[in-house]
Amino acid sequence: MKSKKRSIILMLLLILFSPFHLSEAAKPEKNEKISTQEIINIHGKVIDSESGKALVFATVAVSESNVAVVTNIDGEFTLKIGTELVSNNLEVSYLGYKNVVIPISSMIQRGQKNTIEMESAPIPIQEIVIRPIDPEGIVENAIYSIGRNYESVPNLMTAFYRETIRKNRSYVSIGEAAVEIFKAPYANDLRFDAARLYKGRKSTDVERMDTVLFKLQGGINNNIDLDIVKNTELILTIDAMKYYDYSMTGVIEIDNKTHYEISFVQKPGVEIPLFQGKLYIELESGAVTEAEFGLNLSDIEAATSIFVRKRPIGMKVTPEEVTYRTKYREQDGKWYFAYSRAEVKFKVNWKRKLFNTYYTTMSEIAITDRTDEEVIKFAGKEKLRYSDVFSEKVSDFIDPEFWGDYNVIEPDQSIETAIRRLSRKLKFSDRDDLTN
Repeated sequence: MKSKKRSIILMLLLILFSPFHLSEAAKPEKNEKISTQEIINIHGKVIDSESGKALVFATVAVSESNVAVVTNIDGEFTLKIGTELVSNNLEVSYLGYKNVVIPISSMIQRGQKNTIEMESAPIPIQEIVIRPIDPEGIVENAIYSIGRNYESVPNLMTAFYRETIRKNRSYVSIGEAAVEIFKAPYANDLRFDAARLYKGRKSTDVERMDTVLFKLQGGINNNIDLDIVKNTELILTIDAMKYYDYSMTGVIEIDNKTHYEISFVQKPGVEIPLFQGKLYIELESGAVTEAEFGLNLSDIEAATSIFVRKRPIGMKVTPEEVTYRTKYREQDGKWYFAYSRAEVKFKVNWKRKLFNTYYTTMSEIAITDRTDEEVIKFAGKEKLRYSDVFSEKVSDFIDPEFWGDYNVIEPDQSIETAIRRLSRKLKFSDRDDLTN
């Protein structure tokens, strides 16, 4: 069980609370744009056709290409493409909904007024003609099918990463980066992935941090580790299955494919905190294509020891909510890691303070492009390490054209407001420095 606890620590976001201090961030070199070709921006919003509700984390991809992005918490997206893809279609998929395919040319003509409506696709379980449903057997088959369903050669992926920290309801830190990922084959002894930072920026509201600096350690690497098909030790191994109880909770449609919805919970009597959530397993291939899960917080002391690496004397920190999401995208019969998100909410109590403070950390990474041609492992000095704090690796963001041709996750309104406020403060500081 001790080795399993070490695996949990490697997989999850690590949080450091330390006495407040400031240090100058490393200044990344100015990078050129990805290409000099003409870039077209496609804006849109994805909603439920009946309720009008925004569909969060829907996949928006260009057909016959590796270019993709996900919608934000308002269902909005911006996709940047080269002119050679204008003749392709845009494919939108979402858990439990019918796929929508739209010619990109028609979206360009509509400009900013692209509202994509998706219809739900319920599948009554009694209409599926299959063998008697055995959830354990379905999960076991998914484990044995990993080598067949996922990539057997290395890939080089381009990704967009974002992490935020909220104190109560206010954002105090926002960071974004373009990242390159070396994705090792799934069925291979050398299965270690690696990431390197290409370009990034941050904004931090020092005044709202109080006397504590709250930092995320290893955010980018930990989001890559949420590829639970690659990092199977805690959920998707035959050995791990003995720690969970499984149940069939539904049959739904994802990306026009029928999926089993398998719920899993930690068995009573297991000593260390493990996970609980849902696996979405494609019926025909047996591939795990999505997962939604969280950490079991019933033993709060044990859960706290996993997350909190450092804290000042007199501070009590307890996790309130820990949730994760992982998505894969299928191309040519193989499934590829496409998106992951982690959100952790903490309660902070000081001995001499009357009210508690709540911090919420969120980190997400979306794969926006990939290639399996001429893929070379990263040099050791280029790799991001689990001990790295992302906010210490990048500089403040001021330039509104910073991202250029990169595909990014569209910021939701609250983050957008925070960025404007924090960037304005930074600009005023720069102007003051120039006059001194």
